[in-house]
Amino acid sequence: MQHSDHAFVNYYPLAREGLVVAGRRNILKAGFAGIAGLSLPELLRTRAAAANSGRPMSRRSVILLWMTGGPSHIDTWDPKPDRPYDNRGPFGHISTALPGAIICEHLPKQAAMLDKFTLIRSVDCRMSNHQPNQVMQTGNREAAPRTNPKGDRYPAIASVVARHRGANHPAMPPSVAFRKSNSHIAWGGWLGREYDPFIGNQAAVLPAYDLLGNRLDRNTGADLFTLPGQLKFDRLSDRRSLMKDLDQVRMGLDQTGALGALDTYGQQAYDMVLGGRARQAFDINAEPESTRQRYGDHLWLQQALLARRLVESGVSFVTLDLSYHSASGTWDSHGIPGCVYGGISTGLQPLLPLFDHLVTTLVSDLGERGLLDEVLVIGMGEFGRTPNIGTQNSIDGRDHWPVVMSMCLAGGGLRHGQVIGASTKDGGSIKERPVTPADLAATIYRHMEVPLDGTYLDDRRRPRYFVEENGQPLSELF
Repeated sequence: MQHSDHAFVNYYPLAREGLVVAGRRNILKAGFAGIAGLSLPELLRTRAAAANSGRPMSRRSVILLWMTGGPSHIDTWDPKPDRPYDNRGPFGHISTALPGAIICEHLPKQAAMLDKFTLIRSVDCRMSNHQPNQVMQTGNREAAPRTNPKGDRYPAIASVVARHRGANHPAMPPSVAFRKSNSHIAWGGWLGREYDPFIGNQAAVLPAYDLLGNRLDRNTGADLFTLPGQLKFDRLSDRRSLMKDLDQVRMGLDQTGALGALDTYGQQAYDMVLGGRARQAFDINAEPESTRQRYGDHLWLQQALLARRLVESGVSFVTLDLSYHSASGTWDSHGIPGCVYGGISTGLQPLLPLFDHLVTTLVSDLGERGLLDEVLVIGMGEFGRTPNIGTQNSIDGRDHWPVVMSMCLAGGGLRHGQVIGASTKDGGSIKERPVTPADLAATIYRHMEVPLDGTYLDDRRRPRYFVEENGQPLSELF
């Protein structure tokens, strides 16, 4: 399934239409097409009802660090140091701030603050695949387009959050994704295109890299907020002010309230596309130099800093596609001779210090800014990798292994400093406490105050639950 670079591109909100370059009609089209649900009355009614009940909705959010391709669990968060080399792999292990827990030697920063994290070593990823990467990002095993013709119709967890909650600020999109390929993230599916993620690549200046991770001498993105021709923001503001008087007259003739809603949602779209809040949030240069240096100038690190800026400004769900390659993903450590992806030593090892710095800097920064109790940080991929190395004629590569996966979580006001579940002694299967994709979805929804028994309609107008397969929030975290 093909998707455009951002959710309202097909409505041509800033395209020339006769003599009107970017007037009210264009703004309204933007408002109804891709602010990820901001223009729907359900959002305002839900928030108004919550406020009237004396329990206004929180500012909770999620940052998903999507390790595209599927990181090896044995070579990251579930080492097997007592096993033979062809099982345990080339890396050593280190002790952590969590007594009795060990992780890969190439994650020393995370090891030092593992008491702020939860490791899950028993994730059941059966049916998960990539290109497209849908099952774990939707929480639904049926979201597997390679085997299910309707697999791409199951909505992303982020899209369900966008539909139920919207953004934490009306001038921001509910869901933002920085993606290397459309096939690396899940979309709105049956919920509709209006719940697709807002693609952040077009709104921020970011360093460009080639498919193998080599930095290029140029930047990408940042044209989304650029108006065509000689049009200026103040001119557009004046034009909108002139139209407001006419709207008031029309609203006086409207008996249904539709025009009143139209004006409200048009204001929200205007605030997002042209207002200062969104442009400021996506401008990494507005961040103090000391903070930018703290994160670093690598693409993924700058995206992590942007993720923090976005949730701080009111975005509810941010997905970072941590991949250089647009095919199956940089964490796809097959190590097949002649393949673009290295094995564990040559492919995975360079990624681990980078991820180690990214996740610990992000979690620490969120904590220092008083945001960590509201922001749930998740690090995971599609599946684990084979217990034995040297698959597919490689020296130390590992193939896909959806039988078991490890992942990490931090923040969200949850109970951390623990390891949930365990794999068998060779890391080949789940030993105890299996965690399903539906359990993960339920956990995120509980954090985000989304009803676990909520439903949406499929193409046959049949209700489908947000959480299927009897998924349950992880009780250990709440």
